[in-house]
Amino acid sequence: MAVDNRDIVIVLTNLPDRAAASRLATLLVEHGHAACVDILAECTSVYRWKGEIEMATEVPLLIKTTSSAYPRLEEKIRANHPYELPEIVSIPVGNGLPEYLNWVAAESASG
Repeated sequence: MAVDNRDIVIVLTNLPDRAAASRLATLLVEHGHAACVDILAECTSVYRWKGEIEMATEVPLLIKTTSSAYPRLEEKIRANHPYELPEIVSIPVGNGLPEYLNWVAAESASG
């Protein structure tokens, strides 16, 4: 079955350390909320929080899923994220290798 490219999304979130990132990534894939989660290298984030400029080391996640699976994925991230206000941003995928996109859709359908 061919998937509509507009249904595939990449979701971004950041975790405070590699252990937390690994736990969340595994949880999302185990529960079928995502087909794949890339745990990226640490980065430095600079942001304003409660009126103060903050700087933190974070571990970004790139989460491959579908827009139809997104609500459950967001709920799972919120329930298992250590931040008071986690970054959860969904970016639509316009184009991609059809076989890969079909795989993402199939693996994200069980969650």
